[in-house]
Amino acid sequence: MTAAPEHPLRLRALTPQDEAAARCAHDVMAREGFEFLLGPDQDGDWSDYLRRTEEHRAGVGLPDGWVPDTFLVAEVGGVIVGRVSVRHTLTPALAEVGGHIGYGVLPEHRRRGYATAMLRQALGVARSVGVRDALVTCDDDNVGSIRTIERCGGVLQDVVRGEGRATRRYRVPTG
Repeated sequence: MTAAPEHPLRLRALTPQDEAAARCAHDVMAREGFEFLLGPDQDGDWSDYLRRTEEHRAGVGLPDGWVPDTFLVAEVGGVIVGRVSVRHTLTPALAEVGGHIGYGVLPEHRRRGYATAMLRQALGVARSVGVRDALVTCDDDNVGSIRTIERCGGVLQDVVRGEGRATRRYRVPTG
């Protein structure tokens, strides 16, 4: 039996104190082609960015093609290790690729089970906004994400091909 981690992972909203860590995480993940902070204007004033994330959660002032979403960071022992975005509904494009839940773990924190813990908690968030059967997608060659999704109960729906790559689409129960 494995002992419980000293500092469990928890999802939480960004705070004013997170600016430096979140911007650093964004820069690190951008090198891999992944957006840590979401939106076209994450480089602007931090308090404005925080306000917009709350507005987006409520469905207010959404950019074209966006849906209401809950953006949360994953924290372990006071350190941001990743982030999740839970989309409350899907557009046709998100129903094809993107799905209800997007997540990412910072490179220095990978292979510690954080992605699985993040997805499990994000499924609870999805359930709280009315999603009963979450669509979660990943690249067809992303073995880590495939294992994470399947550990969380994901059942492969299909594999779609587009824009030069294949994407696996899973259905994951939220309850």
